[in-house]
Amino acid sequence: MLNFQFVSPTKIIFGKNTEEKVGEEVKKLSDKILLHYGQGSIKKIGLYDIVVESLKKAGVDFVELGGVQPNPRLSLVKKGIEICKKEKINFILAVGGGSVIDSSKAIAAGVKYEGDVWELYEGKGTLKDALSVGVILTIPAAGSEASMGSVITKEEGWYKRAINYDILRPKFTIMNPELTYSLPPFQTAVGTVDMLTHVMERYFTNTKNVDLTDRLSEATMRTIIHNAPLALEDPHNYNVRAEIMWAGTVAHNGLLGTGREEDWATHDIEHEVSGIYDVAHGAGLAVLFPAWMKYVYRHDINRFAQYATRVWNVEPDFFNLEKTALEGIKRLENYYKESLNLPLTLKELKVPDDRFEEMAEKATEKGPLGNFVKLYKEDVLNILKLAK
Repeated sequence: MLNFQFVSPTKIIFGKNTEEKVGEEVKKLSDKILLHYGQGSIKKIGLYDIVVESLKKAGVDFVELGGVQPNPRLSLVKKGIEICKKEKINFILAVGGGSVIDSSKAIAAGVKYEGDVWELYEGKGTLKDALSVGVILTIPAAGSEASMGSVITKEEGWYKRAINYDILRPKFTIMNPELTYSLPPFQTAVGTVDMLTHVMERYFTNTKNVDLTDRLSEATMRTIIHNAPLALEDPHNYNVRAEIMWAGTVAHNGLLGTGREEDWATHDIEHEVSGIYDVAHGAGLAVLFPAWMKYVYRHDINRFAQYATRVWNVEPDFFNLEKTALEGIKRLENYYKESLNLPLTLKELKVPDDRFEEMAEKATEKGPLGNFVKLYKEDVLNILKLAK
């Protein structure tokens, strides 16, 4: 196990009707905020009215900025930074899923950063201060509600990049599983993939003697795997939705990565795909992570066999662990296709192969990806070809 520091300061407020407490929570931190949200779904489900009423009751002034898209755009981030500076706003309330939260964190960073906020995403600057962010979560998937990360897409060149700073972790997150009842099946499915991949990016490691976080990761994956199809069958099952929602937070708040080297190569490759073709992040991961597994599994067949046995209940073949490992990968793909009804190839996602070279080049322009196995341009190209 490696040395580590674990920081998780986000206050979690979980359960039914908890969104009604948002004004009370915000008031402790600010009197004037930016209310940031997506493209109108919070108004359709009545959440917007509840939030506005609660904020007004608590005496919190707010300026609104809606319009966040999946794969949130830099242009809207810059608009938010401008509004916050002009209106002297010192707190951002994100009401939505990972895209809204990531956009809010980017604005929070940009208000305090002296240069162009995109410099941070290019790794050319260092963030030392940021506005505070609070969250009402409506889509369990990205884990941004308690993470240090933010991912933004720059329209010029269609670059999708991430930053990670502990000061960007939200001050509080309100999580009511009832708010996820109205999610379309596709959104539930790709959210499931996102959560699972967050765990697997940490699970496949070169670090030895990490049995505790192995077991925690396996339990988290098994919980997600069991409950996601149940949510698709019965979207209004509170207990199922609650398990998924909390698992999504645990998957990406940093706990499961403590003391171990993490990978993240597949996320970086997927950012190139969704940056150009605007596919849902989880849909891209459903195609690319199994392709990555097939490309690297021989690096540590024992770990892949352990994953197959503990997560997918594959009967271990002690005389042919490679067969066990490959069966685990096969069961993951079958789960994505049969239980979640998701595509397994880039072709099905309408991603052609004519820009593979460009994506591999952009993904590795600052060096190789990942840690489990270092991936260079040719490796990324090979994985994209495996996924096509």
